[in-house]
Amino acid sequence: MASLTDEEIDAANERGRIVYETEPHARAAEYDRATGLLVIALTNGATYSVPARHLQGLTEATDDQIARVEILSGYGLHWDELDADFTVGGLLAGRFGTAKYMAEFRKRLQQAA
Repeated sequence: MASLTDEEIDAANERGRIVYETEPHARAAEYDRATGLLVIALTNGATYSVPARHLQGLTEATDDQIARVEILSGYGLHWDELDADFTVGGLLAGRFGTAKYMAEFRKRLQQAA
């Protein structure tokens, strides 16, 4: 495996800094027990919410477990106790789990309609 030069590392760090400063990412995430929604506040002022129990790994979780959400560098959400992780971008794109989970999820939604 090729080694990176200090210049390449510095350039990569600079690109990451620019992305962090210019692209929206999570600044807060909380679970609204009254509505069952996971609410994500983004750095651009927008807010995104999703029914928390639609997310793979959270379907059977307690309110207290869901409320213990952690933000990872603004780009990920993590539930340590539930061993569940999601990217903010994935949630915004409507990805609530693996491809298999999403296929089953879509079937459940169609049956409920």
